[in-house]
This record gives sequence, C-alpha cells and structure tokens, in this order.
Amino acid sequence: MSGTQPPEAPADVPVAEEPGETPTFAAIPSPQQEEMPFAVVQGEAVTSLPKDLYIPPEALEVFLEAFEGPLDLLLYLIKRQNLDVLDIPIAEITRQYMDYVEMMKALNLELAADYLVMAAMLAEIKSRMLLPRPVEVDDEEDPRAELVRRLQEYERFKQAAEDLDALPRLYRDVFPVAVQAPDLKRVRAEPEVDLRELLSAFREVLTRAEMFTRHQVTRETLSLRERMSQVLERVDAETFTPFTTLFDTEEGRLGVVVTFLAVLELVKESLLELIQTEPYEPIHVKARAKAEA
Repeated sequence: MSGTQPPEAPADVPVAEEPGETPTFAAIPSPQQEEMPFAVVQGEAVTSLPKDLYIPPEALEVFLEAFEGPLDLLLYLIKRQNLDVLDIPIAEITRQYMDYVEMMKALNLELAADYLVMAAMLAEIKSRMLLPRPVEVDDEEDPRAELVRRLQEYERFKQAAEDLDALPRLYRDVFPVAVQAPDLKRVRAEPEVDLRELLSAFREVLTRAEMFTRHQVTRETLSLRERMSQVLERVDAETFTPFTTLFDTEEGRLGVVVTFLAVLELVKESLLELIQTEPYEPIHVKARAKAEA
C-alpha cells in the first residue's frame, strides 16, 4: 500500500481509497427549503403568527350550500344520493335533515319556522311507518304520499324558475329604448322692414343720383302708374330683387322719387313685398303671389 493519498475529488464524483477496492461516493448536501412567509406587512415578511393575535370563530365560517326552504333542502338531500322521489328512505333522509338543522343551531343561525315544521312532519312520517299496520286495512295511504306530492310540485316550479332565469334578459326584464328624436328644424321668421331702414336705403340711392345731376331745365313727363307697371315687370314672386336695382340713377332725382313713390304705392296695394333678412342688411323686393295671379 502506498502512503500517499489521492487528490480530493468533487462531492458528486466517486473516490477510490486503494487500487482494487470498491469506490465510495461522497455525501451530497440536500438543499434546504426556506420558510415561505404567509403575509407581508409594511414590506416585512411575517413567518409566525403574533402571540396576541385573536381571530373570532365567526371569521372562519364557510357556507357551502344555501337553501330557499325545507323543501329545497329535502330535494337537495334526495338528489345528492340519487334517490327516487317516489320511494324515499324516510329514516335516512330524516337523520340527514336533522343533522343539518342541528348544524344550523350550532352555528347560531336563526331557523325559520318552516324548517321546524318540516322536521316535525318527517318525525311523524317516520313514526307512522314504524308502527305496524292493521291487517284488515289494505288500502291505507302511504304516509309519504303528501310529502312526495309537495316535493314533486316544488321540483316542477323550481325547474320552471330556472328555465325562466336562463332566458335572455333583453325583452324580458329590460327593453331597449327606441325614441324618435323630434324635428328640431327651426323656422326662421323674416323680420319686418322698418320705415327707417327703407328711408336709409332710399337716401343711399339719392346720394348716387346726385352724381348724375345735370343743370338742364327740361320738362319730363313721368307717370306714376306707368312707373308702377315698370316695377312690376322687373320683379316676380319666385326670386328676390334688390331694392336698389329698381332705380335708374341716370334719371336724376325726379326719376328716383317717382320710382320710390311707385314702390310705396305697390306695397300699399299689397302687390309688392319688402324683405330684409337681418337688421341693417340690404332690402329685397318680391312680388306677391296674388299679384301674379
């Protein structure tokens, strides 16, 4: 045997003591699992419950089933065991029902009077079935018949309620709003033409007419009726004619005045209509419909 020792090998590599001997394996340290905190409070991990922590028993209560009444509880107990409603093992169902009632009492839950009435009814049916029947009475009604009838009726109504609940809510509980918006088109009334507006427009025409004034003394024959006919020929009931276009400034002041008087006379006789869209806006002239008729 040599006195020299072999070099140290890694932990997961077999090490041979001497030539010809069975190699041995070094022990591999098992990984250590750190304890997981069950809560983090203000950034610090909490791994143990405080000694002064008090949790009331009511905070840990879990309710797995909720029943709408004693018939609903009985139907649940029957269906959970795949029992036939027409052949109920009354003793076993009564025991399970009473266990549920006692559990509700232990949880400090208020029992409705219907649950206690059903408990009394089950106890009565159980006692009647335990009593021996008289031999001479063969057509005695089954003590469970009334209970079976009530269970079947409750099951039908419950199924109908579930079918109704499965229907779409639209057009059953809620309805879409279908409201037609009113016609909000506003009819804008045309403002009436004030006499001052008419005089202001006539003043502008006179100002332009002064530019064509001639220093000639001539006698002109101007007929008011003829000028009224000329004005009616220049307007119609379909289009609007600017008020100022009715005047011919080259006729001078006399011709403009006669035209203005003709317009006033036509308005007076309801043959012309003066229209102004806005105050201080241009004035337009339109023939009335009856005038063209």
